Amino acid sequence: MAFLEAQGLSKTYRNAEVPVSVFENLTMSVRSGEMLAVVGPSGIGKSTLLHLLGGLDRPDRGKIVVADRELTTMTNDELARWRNRSVGFVFQFHHLLPEFSAVENVAMPGWIDEPSGLPRRRADRQPRSRNQRASLRSDARMSQEERTDLGHRHAQPGARESL
Repeated sequence: MAFLEAQGLSKTYRNAEVPVSVFENLTMSVRSGEMLAVVGPSGIGKSTLLHLLGGLDRPDRGKIVVADRELTTMTNDELARWRNRSVGFVFQFHHLLPEFSAVENVAMPGWIDEPSGLPRRRADRQPRSRNQRASLRSDARMSQEERTDLGHRHAQPGARESL
């Protein structure tokens, strides 16, 4: 049984003078536990496909089902809630909010989802372990507390991306 299924996906960007068709009638299936690499030359539609599968964008046509949930029929609010609770994104470029510390940036999804029952103190604790693991790969001369207090603005670029 497929964990992720895309059937007949089509996506065209129409904000240009000439519409740009990224792909038409794309169909794929990924079983639970299966590993997949999306590769190809620049501009072929890799990021567009990942945005569609992750619920960041919507296809013009087609159907996307992830873990028995059909993304293409969800409202914007349902899709946002699904992304917050079910999907983790690792972007090519870090998207950290500069006015918050590294720990606060990582804890943010837990705070946003607080009405679902995740207490703020638990959301604060969870990223500390992730941040501690990330800190092992960053500047060993600084203590974890110093890096956390300084926030991500002063972290080395590789350390920022590992948050």
